[in-house]
Amino acid sequence: MLLLIALSAIIAPFVFLVILRFSARKGMFFSAVIVITLAFFVWGMEQTVVLASVFEGMHKALTILLILFGAILLLNTLRHTGAVDRINQGFRGISGDMRVQVVLVAFLFGALIEGAAGFGTPAAVTGPLMIALGFNPMAAAALALVADSSPVSFGAVGTPVQVGLSNIPGADLEFYKNIAVKITQIDLLPGTFVPFILVVILTVFFGKKKGFKSAWELFPWTFFVGITYTLSALLYASLFGPEFVSILASLTGLVVATLTAKKGFLLPKKEWTDALQDDFKVETEKSTMGLLTAWSPYLVVVGLLLITRIMPSVKEFTQTAVDWSWTNIFGVEGITSKWPVLYSPGTILILAAILAVFIQRKSFSNFTKASKESLVAIQGAGLALLSTLALVQVFTHSGMNMNDLISMPQYIAESLAATFGSMWIFAAPFLGELGAFITGSATVSTLTFSPIQFNIANQTGINTEVVLALQVIGAAAGNMICVHNVVAASAVVGLSGKEGDIIRKTIGPAILYGLLTGIGGYIVIALL
Repeated sequence: MLLLIALSAIIAPFVFLVILRFSARKGMFFSAVIVITLAFFVWGMEQTVVLASVFEGMHKALTILLILFGAILLLNTLRHTGAVDRINQGFRGISGDMRVQVVLVAFLFGALIEGAAGFGTPAAVTGPLMIALGFNPMAAAALALVADSSPVSFGAVGTPVQVGLSNIPGADLEFYKNIAVKITQIDLLPGTFVPFILVVILTVFFGKKKGFKSAWELFPWTFFVGITYTLSALLYASLFGPEFVSILASLTGLVVATLTAKKGFLLPKKEWTDALQDDFKVETEKSTMGLLTAWSPYLVVVGLLLITRIMPSVKEFTQTAVDWSWTNIFGVEGITSKWPVLYSPGTILILAAILAVFIQRKSFSNFTKASKESLVAIQGAGLALLSTLALVQVFTHSGMNMNDLISMPQYIAESLAATFGSMWIFAAPFLGELGAFITGSATVSTLTFSPIQFNIANQTGINTEVVLALQVIGAAAGNMICVHNVVAASAVVGLSGKEGDIIRKTIGPAILYGLLTGIGGYIVIALL
């Protein structure tokens, strides 16, 4: 009975969004009501704790909305300045094949943004870019989410590893480096196939002929790009540890993918454009804007993200100068929502949008028009995020109760461990996915479940580093289906209310990624 109640945070959203196809705004509201009611009446959470958790969720929703607003604002500003047309001409100059474009934009450029920013930013950036290239909005959202998987293990300069595993006994820099190497070894199996999975989704679900043949003919190139990414990730993890894996591996992949695509290496001669929107018109007039000038705002974003996360003095300033964090909400110790405004990717995206009109020598009215459009675009997402984050925080803090029960996440984990026993190596990635699905964060999933994974590994005799690596990879794969990421991805492509339909497209790849991760972990243990 208690297990069913703990699972309500997973079951309710799945029923309302995926099966009944409610919008996230409606479905997550009902889900939040159910979970909060059960937490109060059955789990025994005190009224003050429940209320503090709900307001913590509302506060966190605002931090995510800032990122959403910044991503949409930057894209809308670049649309008005004409930079988007020039960027698209650049992509089409590499290849007009949409299968190639999805690998370049969603996977490799998204991985670069993930490595610098994390926190769901890549899908908010790459989704609109694919719309501008002529992709169907549903395709853009689903592909952006699935692509933002393998790089998430090292997103935001190693945060999922260094912060997510910080509560493991004996965690230090050497430990983090060892885990990073294990992650990249295991991810050689699932991560290598992400580009091909993206192409399969594009051709099977969104191509006019909806055939697998169009995907299969691109397998050699996608495999080459995928193995380039995962092998270089293994190299960089071995040399430097977790901080720069996604950034350096994505840059390596971008160089290789661009050069091979321009030369037509391993690519069919006929370019595939069967997923173009029917009313989409390719801009044939040559833009007068330079390609570097058009891309410069995104280069500013990556540069500022890296500076604010790598340089200690700048990092300290941006984390403390404008701090809208809410500590010990309503006097409940431990319930805190952090919001260092200048450190937020959203603030950096807004700054890049302002700089864009000056760098590209355009009227400032382009920015003001884009601001009004962007505010309208995030309204629907705001209501959905409020309910989603309220549910998440009540679920997370459910260990603060009068019935001496462990938290709902811990209860689920211990029940699963008792069921799987020595076969835990295949279940470990899915616990990470469940954590990300509910909490919306790979880092929070790992923070929550890594001590449990560590204890299970010791009890079953499975290599602890491998199990913890499986947790991190699983949490990264959960990025494809976590509700607040889906809400964000749907909002930026104009599909608010269609979140359930998007999850129906991404849940299969998420399960497949978990299965391949388990197999990869088994192989690594066999070779140890």
